[in-house]
Amino acid sequence: MSKQNKWQEELSVLKSILESSGLEKTIKWGTDVFIYKGKNIVSYGGFKNFFSLWFYNGVFLKDKHQVLVSAQEGVTKALRQWRFTSIDEINPDIILEYVREAVQNEAAGKTWKPEKSNPTAIPDILEQEFNDDQSLKDAFFKLTPYKQKEYIEYITSPKKEETKLSRLKKTIPMILAGIGIHDKYKNC
Repeated sequence: MSKQNKWQEELSVLKSILESSGLEKTIKWGTDVFIYKGKNIVSYGGFKNFFSLWFYNGVFLKDKHQVLVSAQEGVTKALRQWRFTSIDEINPDIILEYVREAVQNEAAGKTWKPEKSNPTAIPDILEQEFNDDQSLKDAFFKLTPYKQKEYIEYITSPKKEETKLSRLKKTIPMILAGIGIHDKYKNC
């Protein structure tokens, strides 16, 4: 049974609760996202061992029922999940209470702003390629700092040198085309 089909009834219940919230529904990243004045508030989805709601700026919620968790502790900054393993755990009144608070927070301007990171140092493997190909260097520095960082992390993260080289060769056409490494996922 696929993740999408495993929680079909439960997700349908969450969807109907969120639709009753008065928020506008749109599709982003291939899923329903409920928004307030163009800002993401809440969404839902099914996973292998649970189904969940997630609040995009959930870090600001009071969480008086102690139901929210960080999806990846130390990595996830603002998003908070409310995980369920049974339809019996769904309480529409409490869910709508959290949604209302999330909307109030958004209206009050409580949103997480990404911290500015220091410029990423260009690794030797990429610097060598730049020395051989000025057009590659020019194209790389035309990318946003965020996209540059994504490429650097992708190329340098493997332990084996041959994997690093393989990744570098594979990404050169994308860099020259001005495409970010994860752009295909961001156009949903």
